[in-house]
Amino acid sequence: MTDPIAEVVSVLKPRPSICKLVTAGGAWLVERKELGSPFYCAVVEGRCLITISGREPILLTAGDFVLVPEILSFTMSSLEPPPRGTLAQRLETSPGVFRLGDPDASTDVRAMVGHCTFGSDDKALLVSLLPQVIHLRGEDRLSRLVEMINDETRHERTAREIVLTRLLEVLLIEALRSTGDTAGPPGLLRGMADPQLAPTLRRIHEDPSHAMSVESLAEDAAISRSSFFQRFRREVGVAPLEYSTSWRMALAKQLLRDDVATAEVARRVGYGSASAFSVAFRRHVGTSPGACCRANLPG
Repeated sequence: MTDPIAEVVSVLKPRPSICKLVTAGGAWLVERKELGSPFYCAVVEGRCLITISGREPILLTAGDFVLVPEILSFTMSSLEPPPRGTLAQRLETSPGVFRLGDPDASTDVRAMVGHCTFGSDDKALLVSLLPQVIHLRGEDRLSRLVEMINDETRHERTAREIVLTRLLEVLLIEALRSTGDTAGPPGLLRGMADPQLAPTLRRIHEDPSHAMSVESLAEDAAISRSSFFQRFRREVGVAPLEYSTSWRMALAKQLLRDDVATAEVARRVGYGSASAFSVAFRRHVGTSPGACCRANLPG
């Protein structure tokens, strides 16, 4: 059975970037601005604060994990941080291991932090389906995964990039499925937590070539058309056919990048002809399938 969460993570194409072990002591504060990249942190021991732009500070303690799929600016600090604008002392004590704050102070916190990138052209759409912040406690599997990523980053082993990519995919899926409840903001996770919408989402992902209408999707969900439409939009954040079209176009871009013929792409994503697909693709993406193909040619 198709798993929409796994498919979204796969299409996002996470790629390794930075992973490091950080220790800190005394009063310290680090600030990052305009990153626009996924950030994650697993606290090994101690406590610290993370403050994401526009949100209240989050207290992180030993065993906590935090993931932000798209972060623009944030600070991490000691529980009693120095004044804003004070640069934290930062010392690389060994490859991939950093010390923050007073080097002579006792170690108050130890954490593994990392960044990655998403290679998908549709990352804005896909990230919009995910929670803005994931904060979990006591999930040992996530800490072990971050530790494996950290270890792999620091060694030049055979097939290192492939291993890191797979570990990142598993980390993201593990974090996302650990938060699958109805309390979060609208998005894919909330939709998958709804017993009547989850089968609809699986069908959209499992068979994008199948003709879909609000009526047929509502029938599958065994609720009225109007109730289904309102419920889908409330839980997922977009209208059913808007979600279906966006997913089809994300798949189409991937197929075009893999040099699949336009007519075959059209068939796989549910269009009766290459011309009908081309019109829909241009309307949704802003360029033709051929231009999309050429944009991904090497050289």
